[in-house]
Amino acid sequence: MNRSEMEKLAKSLRAGRVSLPDFIDQIAQMATPEPAAKTAPLQGASLDLDRSGRCGFPEVVYGEGKSAETILEIFQRQQEAGQSCMATRIDAEKGAAIVAKLDGATYNPVGRTVRLGSAGQPSQGKVGLITAGSSDLPVAEEARETLLWMNVDVTTIHDVGVAGPHRLPERIGELADCDAVIVVAGMEGALPSVVGGYLACPVIATPTSVGYGASFGGVAALLGMLNSCASNVTVVNIDAGFRAAYNAGIIATRRRR
Repeated sequence: MNRSEMEKLAKSLRAGRVSLPDFIDQIAQMATPEPAAKTAPLQGASLDLDRSGRCGFPEVVYGEGKSAETILEIFQRQQEAGQSCMATRIDAEKGAAIVAKLDGATYNPVGRTVRLGSAGQPSQGKVGLITAGSSDLPVAEEARETLLWMNVDVTTIHDVGVAGPHRLPERIGELADCDAVIVVAGMEGALPSVVGGYLACPVIATPTSVGYGASFGGVAALLGMLNSCASNVTVVNIDAGFRAAYNAGIIATRRRR
């Protein structure tokens, strides 16, 4: 029994639909050790089919280095298990091959993602997504697609970097009811600190590899974000749009529960 099922059981007890003895019996069953995690051995992959039960969402495929055939096999096995599908870092050729074989699959060429179905209940919270500049869009789109797959509402604000400091305050009100906000920025990575000073929610800073030579492929932005003086700012790895979105999605989902 996963967390969602536990919550439904508790609500049924409170509403009188489940008796106290039945509730205790089911809780006792939950205390019994579960069998080992289900694994589907595939050609070139070992798929974790128990991930959603343990962690709330199915396994996501990292697409670089995997063939379209391997990703298709993973997706088809997940569908057989009643799970939704998500893959990141998928180039255009692989994306076209996957979408051609799977009805309902969508490919985002900017974010380089493929998704099929959604992994949670509708409207599981709200996350803001901000970019410093249009060059940061590929990472932001990876994050947005991940949140859509998690069934989390997304409010996007693009191109409000610190070079034009008047642009962010004009729109900051749109983020007031967000459970978390992702800020995607390259160059010196200053924007998350500014955003953090305006909001009362977690801000997930996401450095990008955008910038000139001294940006060191995003290291300058990463270090700047790690040294943020805004107390609500936390940081993920360079270009890690998926990681930022997954964590923001978990924050939003748990808060709404």
